[in-house]
Amino acid sequence: MSSNTNYINAKTGFASWALTIDHKRIGLMYLVSIMTFFLVAGVFALLLRTELLTPANTIMDAKRYNQLFTLHGAIMVFLVIIPGIPASLGNFMLPLMLGAKDVAFPRINLLSYYIYLFGAILALSSLWVGAIDTGWTFYTPYSTTTDGGVVLMVTAAFVLGFSGIFTGLNFIVTTHKLRAPGMTWFRMPLFIWGIYATAVIQIMATPVLAITLLLLIIERTVGIGIFDPVLGGDPVLFQHFFWFYSHPAVYIMILPGMAVVSEIVTVFSQKRIFGYKQIAFSSIAIAVLSFLVWGHHMFVSGQSELVGMIFSVLTFLVAIPSGIKIFNWLATMYKGSISLKTPMLWALGFIFLFTIGGITGIFLGTLSVDVHLHDTYFVVAHFHYVMVGGTFMAFMGGLFYWWPKITGKMYSEFWGAASTLMVVIGFNLTFFVQFIMGSQGMPRRYYSYLDQFQIYHQISTVGSYILGLGFVMAIWTLLRALKTGKPATKNPWHAATLEWTHTEVMPIEHNFHEQPTVNEGPYEYH
Repeated sequence: MSSNTNYINAKTGFASWALTIDHKRIGLMYLVSIMTFFLVAGVFALLLRTELLTPANTIMDAKRYNQLFTLHGAIMVFLVIIPGIPASLGNFMLPLMLGAKDVAFPRINLLSYYIYLFGAILALSSLWVGAIDTGWTFYTPYSTTTDGGVVLMVTAAFVLGFSGIFTGLNFIVTTHKLRAPGMTWFRMPLFIWGIYATAVIQIMATPVLAITLLLLIIERTVGIGIFDPVLGGDPVLFQHFFWFYSHPAVYIMILPGMAVVSEIVTVFSQKRIFGYKQIAFSSIAIAVLSFLVWGHHMFVSGQSELVGMIFSVLTFLVAIPSGIKIFNWLATMYKGSISLKTPMLWALGFIFLFTIGGITGIFLGTLSVDVHLHDTYFVVAHFHYVMVGGTFMAFMGGLFYWWPKITGKMYSEFWGAASTLMVVIGFNLTFFVQFIMGSQGMPRRYYSYLDQFQIYHQISTVGSYILGLGFVMAIWTLLRALKTGKPATKNPWHAATLEWTHTEVMPIEHNFHEQPTVNEGPYEYH
């Protein structure tokens, strides 16, 4: 085998990609698809913010506004953030970090990608039937009675769930069965722990959403009363089912982000991670507790005060393992040899923004406060600080961190750092003012608003333009590196995990020339 042979050029032609069972190529195809949908949903977001520049009609009518924010939410949640890190970076890196030549079920891995594509096609084809305007949560009874492509969009979410289940199943079996000799559970990189905990949630929670969406489809097509009160159904039942999945889904989104940050912080501090076992077990604790807190979305739905108090307490408990992670990352950086390379800047942005998102989650988990803040822009800001300021900052950090391994090219540190700074500034301008107007009573999802909120919306809209430009600059920096970037070295970050220490600059088709053996923990810097 030529020394220049890698997973990209080992085989050529369209069929070699379309029928590949190489986890790295599948991860790369996921990455391209996810970033494409991210750009589409991002354009929708900018159009929404442009409309909200003025209290009245700016560039679209109310119906189009409702359709756009539904599409923005549905695409971002189901096609970008939930599959984002596990399907792309997880697929690419998990076998490399475990010392395996592939995932346990390579053909199922390829099938999961095609299911993802099929679900995406279904979601976009709903536009031809009539754009859905229910919001990405598909709340009944509106979603059972409104016109538009509700059935197609709900079917798309149903199909996408199977992709996540197959991916999660693959990761769990791979982690149990294909670890390199000597790689015990407590020698695994923390990225693996985070992806493993995510996979557990995917397998256990996703079927609940699938059944719920199937019931919604049955009600719309057959007319059986399940959620619609006119037919004898209960719309609050839909909320229980939906949030029993969707709150664990929040951790499907954030746990992989935390896992990426654990890798970046230790590498760019050149120091053993502080509290390895605590971080590992906190991922499992988050996975378990995520199934017990769905009711905090329903404090104003008429549930009893006792149940509300129980869910409030359980919500506070989730903050503990998240706080452990943040404390341990900061302790790792303490007296470390910190290098402020682009991946580390994204990780620091994650810690800053996710901490704000987590603290404001305590506000919403407090029963009496949530009654006032429920369904206001405070919730919008909190959600985006956790999902975008958290998950997507970590996703971009992981992309910059592993880009030399994925492509064999180094990018411009200047433009990478500049894009990070622009994203952080734009993000805070966009969403921090939403905490203020939300606390003053500005409802979310409204097309028009009182004049007193206009200045906040204008600041938010200008911030969104800066944020969008920052993300475009970041993606441009990575793509430009493919053509003009300097060739990467085997281990440019001086990392200590297997994907850096035991593979070529770009991994070969079967990852390793020889089966690696692990003799120490993953973060031993000598």
